[in-house]
Amino acid sequence: MHRIALIAAVTALSATPAFAQSFEGNWGCRDTTSAKAGILTIYGSVYGFASTTLGDAASGTGTITGYEDGVAFNDGGLMTARNIIAGRVIADPTYVAAIQLETADAIVMLCTPR
Repeated sequence: MHRIALIAAVTALSATPAFAQSFEGNWGCRDTTSAKAGILTIYGSVYGFASTTLGDAASGTGTITGYEDGVAFNDGGLMTARNIIAGRVIADPTYVAAIQLETADAIVMLCTPR
């Protein structure tokens, strides 16, 4: 019994770095009013954002730098049109992980896996 508990604990601890790097993929984003804001796609060092608002300058592609707890937006529509500088991976009770998109002053969007 103790051996099973030890194996489970070691497995859980070894999965923690993988959780921290889980920002790649497709994310459905909502703004501060919980309205649908768009879809964020992150793969490697690039991202794409498709806003729900037609003609929104935030839509498009850009580059990111990945970190242990999320990403930094280097350029592209999210940075220039919405001043979003970071996306932090946070724990989410429903989806296990979510990304909160932040400006220098506030959290402006919450993105959950699609």
